[in-house]
Amino acid sequence: MGLSLALNNARASLVATSSQIGAASRNTTGADDPSYSRKIASLVSGGGGVSVNIQRATDSALFARRLLSISDAAAGEAVSKGLASLGQTVGDTNDPTSPAARLGALGAALQTAANRPDDAQLARDAVEKARDLATSLNGAANAVQAVRAEADTALAGSVSTINDLLAQFAVANSAVMRGSAFGADISDALDDRDRILSSLSEEIGISTLARPGGELAIYTDSGVPLFDRTARRVTFKETVGFAAGTVGQSVIVDGVPVTGADSPMLVQSGRIAGLTTLRDEVTVTYQAQLDAVAGGLVDAFSETGDPDGNGAVTLAGLFTGAAGNVVPNGISASNRGLAASIRINAAVDPRVGGNLATLRDGGMNDNDLALNPTAFRSNPGTEAGYAGRLRGLSAALGLERSFDPAAELPGTMSLQAFAAASAGWLSNARKAATAEADYQSTLLSRASEVYSNAVGVNVDDETARILQLEQSYTASARLISVVDQLIKTLMDAVR
Repeated sequence: MGLSLALNNARASLVATSSQIGAASRNTTGADDPSYSRKIASLVSGGGGVSVNIQRATDSALFARRLLSISDAAAGEAVSKGLASLGQTVGDTNDPTSPAARLGALGAALQTAANRPDDAQLARDAVEKARDLATSLNGAANAVQAVRAEADTALAGSVSTINDLLAQFAVANSAVMRGSAFGADISDALDDRDRILSSLSEEIGISTLARPGGELAIYTDSGVPLFDRTARRVTFKETVGFAAGTVGQSVIVDGVPVTGADSPMLVQSGRIAGLTTLRDEVTVTYQAQLDAVAGGLVDAFSETGDPDGNGAVTLAGLFTGAAGNVVPNGISASNRGLAASIRINAAVDPRVGGNLATLRDGGMNDNDLALNPTAFRSNPGTEAGYAGRLRGLSAALGLERSFDPAAELPGTMSLQAFAAASAGWLSNARKAATAEADYQSTLLSRASEVYSNAVGVNVDDETARILQLEQSYTASARLISVVDQLIKTLMDAVR
């Protein structure tokens, strides 16, 4: 009986040690996988023997903090990338192609032309500077809408990813629940589930709720269920073509809008939150600033006259828009989209047969007025040296005016100052977004490091543990060999 008991103990030790070595080997193999958690093989006595229970190192508080950091970092990165793309396209006050710089160049050209109003080449140069400014505003407005469209497309991609991840989570969650019910090793299934949660938190801010039996429910950070026993459908309709005033669609989770101005439960983090902020807030504000500059230009260069004796009217002069010769109200929504359509008046454009002299004399709106064909003309005579209107146009750029509050800049300032402030606003927004993205990235790095230290694998420790277990394994194997020899000797003696 003594030899039999020794043999059984040695065999049990051999099996237990083999399982422990296997767990340590799994740890070593998964050391480079960020979603892998350390496996702990514990010896459990009972039932007349020893068994091995595989557990998984975990820290729910640190994991929740890491998920939050992933969401915040993804939101910051989405905004930062969008503004960086917009900044590269639009430029700043130091960029000679930016609207602010083009406006300054136009002001300088007007002053030069006013000093020599009889010089047609200087007038032509001023008109070309006006064309460059209009083109710059067109390009900036188009760039804004391109960034909005890219953000909208990225939202559609993010929603698709979320639905895929929720489908994967359903499978992993079921595996954990089945394994828990049958007492199986669910450590790998838990790793897989946490990996999915990490990927999901990158797309949308989430919180989780653990239930008995290993079940886990997922909610957005605003409380809308994403997965509660079953995956909830996340939908989004991509907008085809963006223009000023276009309102993008909301992301809807389980029938509840989680983005957009009308959302009752707005998500606060994740790529979706960042993309929505970029599409619906930052770019819209900058578009309002560009439209305000365009509206100010149309107003500053407008002409006033009384063509039919019924009172003075003001019509667009050097700059016009999609509304033709209508001068928009600079502090109303009538400016919307003007930056994309602003152009120089055909009446002064020499490329289409316009008369350069109308820049100096006025009268860009006189051609179609039969009652008073010179109603909008500023030059009282035909003097080639008349400089009054050119000086007036140059001065108009420096006059204080009111701007649309939607532009989020001081409401009263000169057009030149407003354009410079707009460029500064974009630059500051870009810098702030970059700083926030860097900060959130650093927090994520720290959170991931702390979490890894708590549940990750130290290869040196696992290697040392394997060496110790191998010695135990060797001892058990030798004991079996000794018992085997003793039994053989005993059997030979009996024979």
